Amino acid sequence: MRIFAAVLPPADAVRELAPEVDALQRMPGADALRWTGRPGWHFTLAFYGEVADDLVPDLSERLLRAAHRTGPFSMSLHGGGHFGDRALWVGAAGEIPTLRLLADRAEAAGRKAGVTMEEHRRYRPHLTVARSRVSADLKPYVTALDAFAGKPWTVGELCLVRSNLPTSGVPREQPRYETVASWPLGADDGRARAGG
Repeated sequence: MRIFAAVLPPADAVRELAPEVDALQRMPGADALRWTGRPGWHFTLAFYGEVADDLVPDLSERLLRAAHRTGPFSMSLHGGGHFGDRALWVGAAGEIPTLRLLADRAEAAGRKAGVTMEEHRRYRPHLTVARSRVSADLKPYVTALDAFAGKPWTVGELCLVRSNLPTSGVPREQPRYETVASWPLGADDGRARAGG
């Protein structure tokens, strides 16, 4: 299955961001971008790609330990940025060092479980809101996001998410994301909660 570790923003944060993204979608040239659907908004911590079913239990056990070793922390949606001329994202503020630590632990969990991982890069928190298949000038959108500062929330769990890629061939169809399991941060009972 195609999976990744993530922090999911709560419904209040999604509702707060939605009008900002709606405004971006009304800007000149926005029709050329592929905007991500609200159900897909997340902060990827570690992308594992296609993982063999027999590796998932060990990966899950290691993610449980990563969650257990990381206490809850505060963060908020804040500002924006872009990766080259292909991806527009909303950033984060708050206890970013703890978010980076959790991302490092999620990546290490994958490596130790035998998942083939890309070369390690310093984690940059981002929630992708739009992509482009061709070169696009994303700077006006980033400028429009400069003043955006959402309310803080407490990150309380680490999620393992399955990405179901579009198969219908319908233009602009979005991937569907499914939380496979989640683990409370800092908890000592060690039990995963099944997603759905």
